[in-house]
Amino acid sequence: MAPQDEKTIPLCPLMSVGSQVEIVCMQESCAWYLKNYKICSVYMMAHNSMLDVQAKQAKARQSHNNG
Repeated sequence: MAPQDEKTIPLCPLMSVGSQVEIVCMQESCAWYLKNYKICSVYMMAHNSMLDVQAKQAKARQSHNNG
């Protein structure tokens, strides 16, 4: 399998953690899969958390520079 093909196969972030073998995402057969977004809810939560942290950091920088 070519390295570029590996990137197109979605992996399960929950079942792959701590495992030496990455587990393929079951997509629509998984309770954590968001069918409307075609993404794992764990990835969605991580993405939203990252955006929240970035917003808080920007606000902290702005108040620090204005203070």
